Amino acid sequence: MAAWVRGHWAIENRLHWVRDVTYDEDNHQLRTGSGPQVMAALRNLAISLIRTTYDDPTTTTTTTSIASANRAMARKPTKLLTNP
Repeated sequence: MAAWVRGHWAIENRLHWVRDVTYDEDNHQLRTGSGPQVMAALRNLAISLIRTTYDDPTTTTTTTSIASANRAMARKPTKLLTNP
């Protein structure tokens, strides 16, 4: 039971907290149709791409958070495409 609870909070802390704080998902204005689901999927995709790009221990990037990775990619949008 304790492992299940830890697993639940790991998901909450690793994904939902990032979506709430970094992407300010709770204050988003899109509320009708399939828009909210599409935006949630795009946010999840962005978080996954950032984590696979910047959490790789073999890379020499200095970015340590999703927010700073967002800012770095906003400055250089092609970086994600050229990363090995």
